[in-house]
Order: sequence, then structure tokens, then C-alpha cells
Amino acid sequence: MPGYDYGDYEENVDIPYRRVLVTGATGLLGRAVYKEFKENAWYTLGCGYSRARPRFLRCNLMDEDAVRNVIHEFQPHVIIHCAAERRPDVVERHTEAAMNLNVHACANLAKEASAAGIFLIYISTDYVFDGRNPPYGENDAPNPLNLYGKSKLEGEREVLRHCASAAILRVPILYGEVERVDESAVTVLWDRIQEGAESCTIDHCQQRFPTYTSDVARVCRLMAERRLQDPSLRGIFHYSGKEQMTKYEIACAIADAFNLPSSHLIPLTEQPAGTGALRPQNAQLECSRLELLGLSVEPTPFKTAVRDSLWPFQHDKRWRQTVFH
Repeated sequence: MPGYDYGDYEENVDIPYRRVLVTGATGLLGRAVYKEFKENAWYTLGCGYSRARPRFLRCNLMDEDAVRNVIHEFQPHVIIHCAAERRPDVVERHTEAAMNLNVHACANLAKEASAAGIFLIYISTDYVFDGRNPPYGENDAPNPLNLYGKSKLEGEREVLRHCASAAILRVPILYGEVERVDESAVTVLWDRIQEGAESCTIDHCQQRFPTYTSDVARVCRLMAERRLQDPSLRGIFHYSGKEQMTKYEIACAIADAFNLPSSHLIPLTEQPAGTGALRPQNAQLECSRLELLGLSVEPTPFKTAVRDSLWPFQHDKRWRQTVFH
């Protein structure tokens, strides 16, 4: 690829044979996936777009030629497709751009993966379900309530249409190491928690299952490694954290994890009108398929993982010693 140094992996016999391409490697989940594979003896190439350089390859996933060139030059055994517009309210406002990324990019990747015999894992969402009759298994009929859910469902269909041997991994609300607290719908609550004095209302209606990106990344690696041994691994899979919480309960748990007060947080038990994209009431995922295959990961306890995610944003860094020791 012009302008990007792939390194001397072709000449270096010490580099492992397993190669993985991670799309959206600059994003919340993509960073965790890139790190997980890189630290476990995979030769890992991450690509991004607006935030790619200098660390990652810049690639426009809507450009079929660019996608083909990356795949032909790097020759990955596995592609983890994390790149997406995952903010439901942004999808409602910028529908065309979101559909391009969430649907058309999937078709481009799936065609190339199929032609080259590459295992593709597409990261999807619990928002493909309407949340009225949980928990949802892999074979339950999707019925998304918002454009984000519809776009991800269309992405699933494009992937499986062009690459029948691909895998879909649906996950719920994610959090993990963030560059800014507003990168995740979980960690964005941090500012409200820290304010302390001023009371604020937080949603106490919708049930959520916050899921740690490092756990999802490990599931992706386990799936990839199994697939290299077993070509029958394909289709739809679910992975989710097990702790059920509303956003209000998430905020209280974060406050508790950092020994901060939560009395200023007020539970909002009715959904105000006109508050953006509709969200499912409870889209709990049933995850037994991964468990039966021995490919699941015991979720990291929420308070442990959220401390690891948010401690750099503490005003007083000395706090870390007092809580963790």
C-alpha cells in the first residue's frame, strides 16, 4: 500500500503465520480487538479512516478498490469488522453516511472475504431486536425499532449474502478504555457523577447489559482461533455482560466503584417525548451458543472493568492507590 509500511513480515520467519485485519481499529471496540490479537501472537493490521494515521492504515471501506488492495497485499486469514456508526441519534440525523458505513462497507468486505477464503466476523448489536420479549436467542426474529438497528441488521444480511461462511457477533452496550468519556454511552455518565452537587435525572426505564470491550475482543480471538481449526464455525452468535442495569443503576455503580456520592442522581422512570431514536426496553441476549462451543468468556465484573476504564479521568490520580490497595 502506498504511504503505509507493512513491515518486513514476508521476510521475517519469526512473525507468526496468523494474520488478522481489524477495521475500525481507532474506535472503542476496535482498539481492544487490535490489542487482544497483537498480544496473542497474531500479526495484526488495524485500519481506520479519520483517525487512522500514524498508527493505523487509512482506508475508506466504501472504496471497493481500496478494500481489495488492502486484502490482496496483507492477505489476512481473519477480518474483524468493527467499523460502524453506532450512535443511534447520529444515524437518525446522518442516515446516508451511516448506511454507507453500516451496510455498503459490509458488502465490500464480505465479497472480498468470500473470494479470498477469509473468515469474516461482523460486529452487530442487540438493537436488531425490539426489546419486548427477552431474552433473545440467535434464531429469534429481529425487529429493530430505530434506523441504527435496521442498518446493522441490513449489514448482517449483506455479510451473509456475500459470504455465507462469515460469523455475526451481536453485542449490547459497550464500554472500555476510552480516549474521551463520551466515547461510550456508559462512560459518558462520568461527568454527571463527578458534578456531585447539581442534581440530574438519568434514565431508569430501559434495561441494559453493559459489556466490556476487552471481553468481546477475547471472544473474537477465540472464535478466530477455533475457525482456523474448524471451518464449520459460522453464522450468528451472541455475547453479553450478565449484570442487568438501567442507566441510572450504571451511574450509581460507577459512583460506588470510585467512592463518590450518588445522591444527586435522580432516576427518571418515564421516557420523555422527543428524546431521539427509540431504544428497545430490554434486548437481553441469550448467549448459550458460544458457551456450548467453549468460546465464551466470563464477563469481567462491572465495577472492576469500569474502574480500569475511567480511573485516568479522576481529578486526583493518587486516588488509585487508595481504592485498589
